[in-house]
This record gives sequence, C-alpha cells and structure tokens, in this order.
Amino acid sequence: MSMKIRLARGGSKKRPYYSIVAADSRMPRDGRFKEKLGSYDPLLAKDNPDRIKMDMERIQFWLGQGAQPTDRVSRWLENAGVLPKKERANVQKAVPGAKMTKRAEEKAKKAAAAAEAAAAPAAPAEASAE
Repeated sequence: MSMKIRLARGGSKKRPYYSIVAADSRMPRDGRFKEKLGSYDPLLAKDNPDRIKMDMERIQFWLGQGAQPTDRVSRWLENAGVLPKKERANVQKAVPGAKMTKRAEEKAKKAAAAAEAAAAPAAPAEASAE
C-alpha cells in the first residue's frame, strides 16, 4: 500500500479549505484517508501563521513509514526544515525551440538589412533641367 501525504479539499464553492492528510494513493482526492495531519487555508494572508498548520510529529511518523508527500506539501515541509530542498529549476523550459531560433535569426537579418539601407547615403539627385 503506497501512502501519500496530500491535500483533501473541503469548504464551499469558491471558498476552498484544505486538509493535509495521510491517505492511500489509490483513494480519491477527497475520499478516505488514514489520518488528518494539518490544514491549509489559501484565503488567509501569506504571513498569517494560521494559513498552514501541520502536526510535525505525525508527519515525521508517516514519512518514516514511507509516505510520499505531494509537490505542494513537500514544498511546505522543505520550508519547515523537515525535508532537504530539491532543485526544481527547469532551465530547458526557457530555451526557445529550433523553429523560434531560426525565425529570430531571419528577423535579425531583415532588421540589419533595413538599417543598412536607411543608413546608406542617397545618391545625389541630378540637377534638373533649367
């Protein structure tokens, strides 16, 4: 049985409230769980101490039993110092693909050609017939 430490949604429509629970990974998000480990209220201010409440002793117990925290819960546990911080930066996501690189090069060439044409002095107009 693989256990997860995850969020279970409660609250009414457009007024979310989450419970941090230890649940079997095969159970639905808001379904059966083994134990409630804390709560999360996203409507409170970020600096409010009641926004995230966790029972650290029980979380440590479930981590010792092999429970895997979800990404959001693991971030909170990292901030609390329970888990080591993971490297999450996806540097490759910001790099443009091959087609976009090619388009950018073509656009730069056109801009350079247009700037060169504008900078070249115009040929002096011949004197008009008097």
